Amino acid sequence: MTKRNEIDALRNLSGDIWNVAVDEYAKGYLKRRDLLKYAALIGLTGFAASQGLGFSGTARAAAAGGTVRVGLGQPTKAIDPVTVTDPASIGVLSQVGEYLILDDPKDGLQPKLALSWEADETAKRWTFKLRPGVKFHDGRTVTAKDVVASFERLVDPNSGSSALSAYNGILSRGGAKIVDDETVAFDLDQSNSNFPFYVSSDVYNAVILPADYAGDFEKNFNGTGPFKLETFRPKQGASFVRNPDYWGDKALPDRVEIKFFDDEQAQVVALQAGQLDVIPSTTRLELAIEGNPNFRLLSVQASSHDAVHLRTDRAPFTDKRVRRALALTLDREAIVKGLLKGRAIAGNDTPFAPIFPSADPSVPQRRQDIAEAKRLLAEAGVANGFEVTLTTERAYDIPDYAVVIQNFAKKAGIDIKLNVLPQDAYYGSATFGSSPWLDSNLGITDFGHRGTPDIFLNATLKSTGSWNAAHFKNPDYDALLLDYGKARDLQAQRVAAGKIQTLLLDETPEIISYFSQYSRIASTKVEGVRFTAISHLLLDRVSFVQA
Repeated sequence: MTKRNEIDALRNLSGDIWNVAVDEYAKGYLKRRDLLKYAALIGLTGFAASQGLGFSGTARAAAAGGTVRVGLGQPTKAIDPVTVTDPASIGVLSQVGEYLILDDPKDGLQPKLALSWEADETAKRWTFKLRPGVKFHDGRTVTAKDVVASFERLVDPNSGSSALSAYNGILSRGGAKIVDDETVAFDLDQSNSNFPFYVSSDVYNAVILPADYAGDFEKNFNGTGPFKLETFRPKQGASFVRNPDYWGDKALPDRVEIKFFDDEQAQVVALQAGQLDVIPSTTRLELAIEGNPNFRLLSVQASSHDAVHLRTDRAPFTDKRVRRALALTLDREAIVKGLLKGRAIAGNDTPFAPIFPSADPSVPQRRQDIAEAKRLLAEAGVANGFEVTLTTERAYDIPDYAVVIQNFAKKAGIDIKLNVLPQDAYYGSATFGSSPWLDSNLGITDFGHRGTPDIFLNATLKSTGSWNAAHFKNPDYDALLLDYGKARDLQAQRVAAGKIQTLLLDETPEIISYFSQYSRIASTKVEGVRFTAISHLLLDRVSFVQA
């Protein structure tokens, strides 16, 4: 088929919104894979699947059997899909729980418990058709009642839901409605063209649970996933067996064994001793297996980032010239190559990672400029610099990143003192007034991957955002955010995004100097290990390499 014939065929698939994306593909502005991802976003799931997207369609034949052994950190509290936030708990949930949609880092949105979805003309009502005949592990069939109850639970302020910040201003109680047993509608608080991401694995709490779920998940881990609970031992680990009644392709491994570790170094020792097949990855652990042919590093590019917030309502950062000056001291390419060993891409102080098709690539990239930083400081009345404390968490590469920022800032006369806290102390109660994260003048916070920038834009920068550590309150920004949410096609989204990106570069309420890759370390004895950049660990297609 010629390119022109292909374009003509694509145009016949849907309406005007799809055709704008087809136009961008025809002009070379959009890659084919991004076009197919967009097809899934607007509900053309059948077309996306026909083009070879999706794990089940591309998995090669492999021998079944065996036990996959996984090392994870310690869950921070009881494992409950409604309240979890830590990577270890998400990894455990991945074995038994499922979402309406899976956000695959390679192929985009993939149907799981939802077969298809579509929006009305306003993008305020989204309708999802459910996959028929899916059963929970206890044998009950999943219906629209379970789906609606799952989301009503997540948006209930009294449920302890960790997803409240994601749904704030997007979906409220009563917004999820039963149409029939296999159809659910969502009436949103405001138009949102990216809403399918909000019911996907991107909101890791959005696991579909029985309508009568009572918060006792650890008793039976009752989900719909490819594995079922065998044993669970708090603080020690869990094991799962193949679910014989799974709605999709049955899992290849017989079992999954997960062991919890207090120390990451102990994980790599166990991996090297042949006691584990898969562990999380950190820079320190990667050095331990570097050059060893028995292990390999598996990575996906992500929108994960370590955001540096600057309190816009407190001196010295009330003046945007001071905020811009600090941002200009950073050498982003050096950070990517040095601190992150090249496994990241440079950021431009907005949540619009380059991997997002809606990002406007024409917005100039901010680069290190010490002379301009000093000029801005002088113009702001602090020509001799100033002292400020940077408060952050002792996690991942963040303490090292804090030192890098400290050293770069010295070049412009900014004296940064470091206050590195244990992770739980840094987050505190995660509410304004009782959280070093949300209350500090200057801080660094890690944010996990999302398939769209919406959650970052709303939660961290909107005037009413529950993660707004910068205390940034800008009516122009809030209005642009509404315009972005209403944009129905990629071209309109990119125009709105460009305006947001330009405003944030000018105001600089936060510094985002890089977007990281997300990695796992695996033994070369296993193949088919899949994962998302938000800590889901998908092991149903794992097979063992024969010696």
